[in-house]
Amino acid sequence: MARPRVFVTRRLPEVAHQKIDPVCAAEVWPEPLPPPPEVLRAKAAECDGLLSLLTDRIDASFLDACPRLKVVSNFAVGFNNIDVPAATARGICVGNTPGVLTDATADMAFCLLIAAARRVVEGHNYTVAGQWRTWEPLGHLGVDLAGRTLGIVGMGRIGYALAQRCRGGWGMQILYHDRYKNEKAERELLAQQVDLDRLLAESDFVSVHTDLNAETQHLFNAQRFRQMKRTAVFVNTARGPIHCQKDLYEALRDGVIFAAGLDVTDPEPPAPDDPLLKLPNVVVAPHIASATQGTRGAMAEIAADNLLAGLAGQPLRHWVNPEVAERRRQ
Repeated sequence: MARPRVFVTRRLPEVAHQKIDPVCAAEVWPEPLPPPPEVLRAKAAECDGLLSLLTDRIDASFLDACPRLKVVSNFAVGFNNIDVPAATARGICVGNTPGVLTDATADMAFCLLIAAARRVVEGHNYTVAGQWRTWEPLGHLGVDLAGRTLGIVGMGRIGYALAQRCRGGWGMQILYHDRYKNEKAERELLAQQVDLDRLLAESDFVSVHTDLNAETQHLFNAQRFRQMKRTAVFVNTARGPIHCQKDLYEALRDGVIFAAGLDVTDPEPPAPDDPLLKLPNVVVAPHIASATQGTRGAMAEIAADNLLAGLAGQPLRHWVNPEVAERRRQ
């Protein structure tokens, strides 16, 4: 019996290929940049399975060009790059990789928070440029962390993990804005659920952990930044379009807020001449919140398991659209 054909859109941690290669006729895109859309479509058109990344746009017209496709396994927690209803309508399973990157992402959020608050990158650049000549009593003054107030927008697993770090390590007060009450956070971290207006007005640090949807796109705009303290630090490790990049640039440039730490941008990556990148009070990382060996390895294992389960007609380990089970493509 012929092995199912699959296309993997980037080289992944080796555990994924060790699982996939013995079972499938797999082709892996070898380049460091994503396959161009027309190449991706041509490759997937002849495949039974696709292992994709967030950078791969998979919409209804793409799926129509792939009559054999049974499963799309996304190497990510998010799946905004996939038209899930279109996949479901065509009997195609969609998988993702949640759960395993909670701690790594929470660590990165705090890394950006403290780096922006204490002006670490600005100080580093000052040093390597040969400008550090003496100890300066008024030089590079940042903002304090201990005992301050952290505002979490989206109190899910990652938001809770960051709040836990900040409460336990720095004695921060925790406010959160979420459509759902998080009783564990309220019980164990003494967190308070508040509306967004209050959170922005009272928080010294605002960290975004919500998903990207029609309600959260550009949630953080000029109006929202003006509601924040002038000493506030804004952190986004969720999705770039949740903040309006132009408005964030202007808020940082004009001193509306103190600083920002970003693991995501809009667009992503930002253009080399994006004025945001020239500001001294922003730290921008290249979407590396999950970039630890353990986390990326665990993501790769789940993505491979989802792919193989979809090809075998079995339940996916992490199934975005389990409702497709009764009419999945054979």
